[in-house]
Formats: sequence, C-alpha cells, structure tokens
Amino acid sequence: MADYIVRASAANNQIRAFAATTRELVEYARSVHGTSPVATAALGRLLTAGTMMGIMMKGEKDLLTLQIKGDGPIRGLTVTANSKGAVKGYVYHPEVMLPPSKAGKLDVGGAVGTGTLSVIKDMGLKEPYSGQTNLISGEIAEDLTYYFAASEQVPSSVALGVLMNKNNTVKRAGGF
Repeated sequence: MADYIVRASAANNQIRAFAATTRELVEYARSVHGTSPVATAALGRLLTAGTMMGIMMKGEKDLLTLQIKGDGPIRGLTVTANSKGAVKGYVYHPEVMLPPSKAGKLDVGGAVGTGTLSVIKDMGLKEPYSGQTNLISGEIAEDLTYYFAASEQVPSSVALGVLMNKNNTVKRAGGF
C-alpha cells in the first residue's frame, strides 16, 4: 500500500486532524541510512511527524525543520519538510542498538534520552519562527504533544509508531 496523508476539519476549521501511513518512507530511510531498529523507529516517528506538520504550513515555499538533541546514544535527529509533504531526515548515530524497554518495545526514549525539541518554520519572513521545548519522554509523539501545547498553545494529541519485521525491515509506520 502506498503512503498517504488524510486531512479533516470540523467546527469551521477550529478542529483539524491529520493521519498518515508512512511505511514506504520509513523503509526507504532505513535502507538508505542503514539504521538499527531503534534508530529506524526514532527516525520514522520524526519523519512521519514532519510530513504531517509540513502540510500544515500554508505557503508554497514554506519549510519546516524538526530537530531533537538528546543525551542518549542516538544524540539527535533532524527532519526537514515542505508544505507539499516532501520530507528528509537523518539520525546522528544510526547504528545504536538497545535492549527492548520494560514493556518489550523498541526503546526510543532510551535512545534519545533527555534534551530538547526545536521546531523551526521558515515562512519567507525576515526571521524564521523558532520554538523549543524540553523533551518529556524522548518517545517523540509525547514530546510533540507537549510542544504544541507549550509553544504554540494548541491542545493536541499526537501518536506516532513504527513496527518492525523480524528481519529488521519496516512492517508498518504512521501516526496522527
């Protein structure tokens, strides 16, 4: 199935929803960067978020950068996206391997550690908009939920996920 994004709005555009399936994108990033499963999950989550946040921007030439800097072994990730949904990104240390979390999942929070999330929106103005928040968990979705509430004052719910096959290829990826 091809990747896609669904947008919806209600209450005179007071409520907006975005959902994406991004398996092909995340698998391509995994194959190009040679990422470990936990690095694939981290990068895949941020790529998915970048794609959805990119299409939220209105201008044709608007650019979005998401940057996570942490004290975990991955050290950080960077993703850039445009308003058409094109996205690219990288993880600082793609080879990082960690044991599963206590819940038996890929330990993205442990790989990222504590640190900051920066969101930079270049809308062609004199200066780009830049917002920064501390990471809440390093799991990326929770960190973005906090960013939207604290920096943009927009109550939001963000969920992002990457499911890996036993052969370390991407089985499913997406979010809302």
